Amino acid sequence: MSPAVLTQRGHFITFEGGEGAGKSTQVRMLAERLQRTGQQVLVTREPGGTPGAEIMRHLVLTGVGKALGPDFEALLFAAARDDHVTQVIRPALERGIWVLCDRFIDSTRVYQGRVGDVDPTLIRALERATIGSLRPDLTLVLDVPTEIGLARAAVRRGGSAIDRFEAEDISFHRRLRDAYRQVAAEEPDRCVLIDAGGLPPEVSARIWSVVEGRFADVLRPSIRAVARG
Repeated sequence: MSPAVLTQRGHFITFEGGEGAGKSTQVRMLAERLQRTGQQVLVTREPGGTPGAEIMRHLVLTGVGKALGPDFEALLFAAARDDHVTQVIRPALERGIWVLCDRFIDSTRVYQGRVGDVDPTLIRALERATIGSLRPDLTLVLDVPTEIGLARAAVRRGGSAIDRFEAEDISFHRRLRDAYRQVAAEEPDRCVLIDAGGLPPEVSARIWSVVEGRFADVLRPSIRAVARG
């Protein structure tokens, strides 16, 4: 009997930042670039990623959770994350797939924790219950001046209804930005602050420089192989 082939664990990259920072665009652009090097990539988001989690996303973004307070919102996010990690993220990583996630634990830490003033003990307990030892290999914190981010969010929204978080006043969004910058400063081994104030291709180039440097042992052989092909 031939020995079993062990699949190398996939790589887990999360994108964080305030409203209008360009996370969804940059997730897509990084996924396309990784795929061009021959990597298998899964793009997902929070809250969401599974049918059940998408229902909880709707509850949060329509403001149902706000009426019941930040503690309840944190519980909703935790329930969605537990389903998402169990059904999508862990299985993909175990199959050797790169997982790119638009928001993850830092959104809860910032929105409900630092800005919503939920007890840090509850935030940590919810993390332990939902993700255990799972942590992103890299978190890209997209940083943009608050006024620019809100203007981008308004353009993106078009004629759609404003969601629960975009509806907050500008002081809320300034606190978000400050909190994200603090997270990046406190965990420099995991988090990298990205200047997201430029055009999407410029921001994408900054992100690629970080990703290529962080995962050089995986990506550079793949890039050379694609170039030879």
